This record gives sequence, C-alpha cells and structure tokens, in this order.
Amino acid sequence: MRIRLEGEDLPGRRAGVEADRLRLGNVQVGVQCRAEVVERVPADAPQATWQFEVTSREVDGLLDVGGPWVHGRPGARFLYLSWGAVTDDRFEMFRRAKLLFGDVPTDLLRAAHDGAGTLVGRLRLTGTDGGPVCARVRPPDITWSVERRAT
Repeated sequence: MRIRLEGEDLPGRRAGVEADRLRLGNVQVGVQCRAEVVERVPADAPQATWQFEVTSREVDGLLDVGGPWVHGRPGARFLYLSWGAVTDDRFEMFRRAKLLFGDVPTDLLRAAHDGAGTLVGRLRLTGTDGGPVCARVRPPDITWSVERRAT
C-alpha cells in the first residue's frame, strides 16, 4: 500500500521567537523508518512530502499494516514524524508526532489496501503552541483521503 504524507505550515516559517529558535537550531522533520529518521526537511521549508510503501494483509478479518515505516503492535499501528536538531550531520530528536492507522477511516484504508490508490494524510506541522506538532495527531488536525489511480 502506498502512503503519502503532506505537511504544510511548518513552524520555522512563522514569525516570532519559536520560529527563530527552530531556524537557528537547524531543526528538521522526517519520517521514521525503523529507528532512523529519513527524508528530513528543514523546519522553514514551504512544505514537506513523504511517500513510501507499507505492507498490508488481512488477519482474522481485520486489516493489518507493517513494514519498516510502521511502529506499534497489531491493532495499534502508527507512523512517526520526528523532529530534531542537526549539528555536524548528527540528528538529535527532541519531539515526535504519532499518526495512528486507527484514525484512518476504514473504507479509505481498505481502498488503499485493495489498490484503488494512494492513502494520503494532510496535516499542519505547527502545533497549537507555535512549535513543531507533536503527540498524537488526530482528525481534524489530519485529514485522510485516497488519491485514486487514473484508469
């Protein structure tokens, strides 16, 4: 199953002390693949997009996802967007956002599993405090859809 995450309103693009701290600290956000944070984007980028594949399979009538991008136990699977400061090519994580598959409407998850298209999650990357979005990101703070494949 193909997944695309689209982030907008990154916190380093705003005015103010928090945005200045993020820019000066070379803060980046990326998607976590196993223990590594990859495809990192600067906190002041105009937008961030990540695309990757996960496995999906039926288990006792339920849809389960897996693969190196997926974290958590069966029934509680999720993706991580991880924030960190980069110094000397070293990424030091300080915050993560958790995107739970349980928050994806079942019909959309099944459509993506059945090959109807790409599962797309769209979210703001600035939290209510003006800093990087973190903790569990739930609808309406993330919207899920399936981008249908052209026939």
